[in-house]
Formats: sequence, structure tokens, C-alpha cells
Amino acid sequence: MISREGLSLEPVAAFIEPRHREYRERVRAFCREEFGGGRLGGAGRAGDGVPHGDGEAGDGPGPRGARDPDSDAEARVRARELVGLMGAAGLFEPIRDGDVRGCLVAREVLAWWSPLADAVFALQGLSATPALVAGRDPGGWSARAVAGEAMGAFAMTEREAGSDVASMTTRAVRDGDGYVLDGAKSFISNAGVADFHVVFAATDPEAGTRGISCFVVPADADGFVFAGAQVMSAPHPLGELRFERCRVSADAMLGDEGAGFKTGMATLDRLRPTVAAGACGMAGRALWEAVRHARWREQFGRTLASFQLVQEKLAVSATELTAGRLLTYRAGWEKDRGAERITMEAAMAKSFATEAAQRIVDRAVQVLGGRGVVGDHPVDRLYRAVRALRIYEGTTEIQHLIIGGGLVRDSGR
Repeated sequence: MISREGLSLEPVAAFIEPRHREYRERVRAFCREEFGGGRLGGAGRAGDGVPHGDGEAGDGPGPRGARDPDSDAEARVRARELVGLMGAAGLFEPIRDGDVRGCLVAREVLAWWSPLADAVFALQGLSATPALVAGRDPGGWSARAVAGEAMGAFAMTEREAGSDVASMTTRAVRDGDGYVLDGAKSFISNAGVADFHVVFAATDPEAGTRGISCFVVPADADGFVFAGAQVMSAPHPLGELRFERCRVSADAMLGDEGAGFKTGMATLDRLRPTVAAGACGMAGRALWEAVRHARWREQFGRTLASFQLVQEKLAVSATELTAGRLLTYRAGWEKDRGAERITMEAAMAKSFATEAAQRIVDRAVQVLGGRGVVGDHPVDRLYRAVRALRIYEGTTEIQHLIIGGGLVRDSGR
């Protein structure tokens, strides 16, 4: 199920194809090179990977690398570097191909090695997919994102309009042969470093979600302002954007006027299961660290692994991780086999896997004790990184509303 190489695909073998196994080996090879110095236990590049934990004798060194960046400033530099490296290695190809299961494989492996690399993949997917959904690519930004030649951002969230998208206040007003955008976005990943932004704005405020349109806005557009960074608990390029009479051409619109909400939801529908996959990758790494620690750490004359209470924590974590992965790959399989929407499946996968991952990482901290809260230990870093997954791309509570609403509608047929 789990080893120093990462999570096995055997528990989800019914949902994948041979090409996904081949692709996973490419992602693994990239991670070994970039985060493990070309081999497991290697020195790695400065600022890379999740660090080796204990430095104690035990059952092998495990993925070592240096570590993910310690500050937002370092994260911004490293994220841009990773976009180019991952694009050159062809890791973004499943995004281009609409291969959801390929994206799941990528995020599981990347999250095991580096939460930052996982976030980079996620953001390239979020910024490239709307053009694929809309069927047109203004400025070629989506293609450049897949190639690793441009870094994107997905700008939907506002300070007072998080889950309530219909209440967004950013406006886009038709002006001659283009549109003028005014407003602000908050909690935007890659703000301040992205080359282009997929921006959602109301073209008809009275129409609610049916009055939202979607635009591609380059970072050098007149009136586009990076308003400042926002600091997260885990280093991550996050910040605020402002649009001060920001002018874009009519060709910058993705899809028809008023179709932006539909484009955004279709994007999230496709990519929401990948958040669950990232959570599974982080949870798997935390569980591996906990098992490894329990096997060598001795207390009261015996290893932690021999205590039944410790075994119970590991057992529950392994069970939850397997259940989360099955829900995740089931959702990807449904989409790849031609389902028009996987709203319910994606909501189940994201809500369960991210909540389970938080519990699994927390148990790993408990098993490791003091080592689990040392700042440069992989489990402590995972503890800080995994929390955001329960919020972005729809909170757990929103996912539960989606599932419950779907059940009520289906039961009335």
C-alpha cells in the first residue's frame, strides 16, 4: 500500500489504465531528480522537497532532499522555477488532454514529495482549464501554461464573496471594442508572480450567477495591480489583486458573456478530485513517516509500533487513506469515461479525502511526539500545508451542501 517510493496504485487499479502507471514513473523520476538529488536519500537542490525527518537509525533514509521554502518570498521564486521545469518534463500534459486520472496521479506523487510542487500543478490546471472548457485560448496563454512557458492564476475569490460567488463586486463594463474591469480579488494563488490571470467579473450584476463573465487578463494589462501578498501558515505565493479601469479586448473573454460562472464551475468540477489526490499524497507521506518512526523509536523498553494504541492510530489512518483514494479515483474514472458532470462524485472525494488527510497528518504528529512539531520535520510541514485543502475550491461544508442537494433532487425523480 505504501513504501518509501510513495503510494501504490494497486488499491485503485480498477480505475486506472497502463498509461497512468507509465506517467506516474515519469513524475516519480522528476521528483527524484528535483527533490532527491537524483535518488532517494540524495542531497537534493537547496530549497527543495520535504526534508528527511529523524536522522535516527531505522529502516532507511527515505525521501530526503533539502525542503520546501521557508518563506513566501522563497516560495514565489521556487514556484516560478518549478513551472518551467515541470512543463519541460511534460508533467502538465494530462491538463491539456483532459485526463483527470493523469492529474490525480501527478498530484498524489508531487504532494508526497513537495506541497509546493503540488500547488504549482494545481494552479497550472486551474488557469489552463477554463480555456479548454470554453474551446478557445485567447493569447495562447493556456497552451503556454501547459508547456511551462507561462504561470497562471485563477481569480474568482473576493474578500466578501468567497463561497457566495453571485455576490462578487468586481465589474466588467462594455466599452467600445473591449471591457473595463473594476474591483478586487483576494486569496489568489500566484498573485504577484503569474503571467496571466483568469478573472471572473459581473457583466450583468442583476442576473446573479448568470451575469458573470470570464476574462483572460495578462499581468501587464493597463489598470491591473498586484495589491500585496497575503501570508499563509505554509509558504505559498498568495495575494490580492486590484482592477483599476483595467481594459481588456472583447477577445479576452472566455466563452459568451454571462457564461463565466458555468465555465468556472465546469473547471472546478474537473479539477476538484485532484485536490483530493493532493490530500491523499500528503496523508500518505505523513503515514509513512509515522510508521517508520514507530518501528525504530523505543519507549519503556519496546518500540512504539508494539503498542496497540499506536497500531490503532496507524490502522485507522491507513483505512481512511484507502477510502479517500477510492473515492478520488472513482470520480476521475467517471469523468474520463465520458460523464458530462461529476459534481457529486467530486464533492464526495474532496470532502472526505481532505478531512481524512487532516486527521491522518494530525495522528502522525501525535505518533512522532516532539519531533512532529519541529519546524523542519516533514510531518510538521505537512500539518501546515494540508489545512488549506479543506477550504480552497469549495469548503467541506459547501461540498456537503452539494451532495445533500443532489440527493434531495435525485430522490424526487
